[in-house]
Amino acid sequence: MLGYLFWFYQFRIINNIAPESLQELTSLEWHKSHWWVWIVGLIFQDFIYYWYHRLSHEIRILWAQHINHHSSKNINFAVALRQSWLEIIYRDMFYIPMAIIGFHPIMILTFHQLSLIYQFNTHTEVVKRLPAWVEYIFNTPSHHRVHHATNIDYLDKNYGGILIIWDRLFGTFKKEEDKNPCIYGITKNIETFNLYKIAFHELIAIIKDVKKAPDLKSKFHYIFNAPGWSHTGIDLRTKTLRKNLKS
Repeated sequence: MLGYLFWFYQFRIINNIAPESLQELTSLEWHKSHWWVWIVGLIFQDFIYYWYHRLSHEIRILWAQHINHHSSKNINFAVALRQSWLEIIYRDMFYIPMAIIGFHPIMILTFHQLSLIYQFNTHTEVVKRLPAWVEYIFNTPSHHRVHHATNIDYLDKNYGGILIIWDRLFGTFKKEEDKNPCIYGITKNIETFNLYKIAFHELIAIIKDVKKAPDLKSKFHYIFNAPGWSHTGIDLRTKTLRKNLKS
């Protein structure tokens, strides 16, 4: 889906943070003189990824595409490869601001792939804790186990890709607690190995909910509100579950 990133790239605001041509992009000399672009770009990409990931949990239509990554009741390297079939359609749209600023689409793709490679290694129970400074700055296996957990205290936490500082800044960080072991999966496990049900069951559920919704406003909420909203008054959204747990 790089096509529209190239289209937006032609309207870039800054010219000197990206090569003038693909030939220059592959030039070692250009990278030696512009090494800082890769650092800035990777941090910028990680910031955007945080919001993309967070919205994928907080907006039900996006959650319907992301849910299969969480539907496993285990966490291991295989889960890291459990990717959505449909997220690729719209995922790159979140990086349009990078293209407009002046980052080359091939660079944006590279940033994203580096992030995915890093995140692959966070899907494990083998690594318990890393040094405190690493745990403070970076997304680690410990932090990502929390992200995959269904414990109410852990739900919708630790969205960071490479850096965990975004979660600390925006109030979505939760430390893994030994007294509260992670329980993996989704809040209502689907108990199936059928690939199509795993990939599309939440999208089908949205369609059914929209059909039974009594009015247009309710239909809108079923699509764009957080998972767990219902026109019946039953509220299973994460913020409500957590509020009820504390009360």
